[in-house]
Amino acid sequence: MPEGRAGEAAASAAKNGGRDRSAEQGPDTGGEASGRPRRRQARGEARIAQLLEAAADVFSAHGYNGASTNAIAREAGVSPGTLYQFFPNKEAIAIELGERLTHRWQETYGAAFVVSRLELPLDRLLDAVLDPLIAFNCENPAFAVLTHGSEIPGVITREHDALHANMLTRTEQLLRTLLPDLPADRVARTATMSFVLFKAGLDLVMEHEGDERDAYVKELKDVMHRYLEPLVCNTPEGSPTGSANTP
Repeated sequence: MPEGRAGEAAASAAKNGGRDRSAEQGPDTGGEASGRPRRRQARGEARIAQLLEAAADVFSAHGYNGASTNAIAREAGVSPGTLYQFFPNKEAIAIELGERLTHRWQETYGAAFVVSRLELPLDRLLDAVLDPLIAFNCENPAFAVLTHGSEIPGVITREHDALHANMLTRTEQLLRTLLPDLPADRVARTATMSFVLFKAGLDLVMEHEGDERDAYVKELKDVMHRYLEPLVCNTPEGSPTGSANTP
């Protein structure tokens, strides 16, 4: 695409929140009954998904700063001009990808943090809660790239901060239900410590692959089990032991 046309496409995409909606949907005239606009929209969405998948691979391999629109287009197997029909720049791609990954992450931890799982023994509870969270991060390494670093677009950082606060709140709510006799301030500290332990362990998990990654997953669960077990050891009547209330 000539530079002038690429610039026009980028400007058009910028006006439409990072995408060229006309490229997704096609013209509005003459064809709704035949289904042509619907097919063109589907092709546009498929192209966006292709570009975002390529962007995830490039961000994972080179980081945000090391990525470029040319590298993303090359990874997707399209021309830079085609990329500019949908995204005006790298930042717009990162924001779109970050939003989609954040939404999927919310769904993942929302499904993991459910009260019904509190009936499980602690080791199985940790499996049920942690396994999907770990799996998501291992399957989507670009998520970590797009949620860390001062160079990341501010909108992604703000969304991540809100997500972090919400996860901490959900953790505290889960522990409050699990440990109803524990003082509120102790529950809050336990939730914060559990959350920090998970984040630190997850970083180690992400740094390894294969059997070594599996070993670090086990270590992470062992650490959290040893930390939480004294608090959740119940009496036969189902009430927390007195040790749970000690400072």
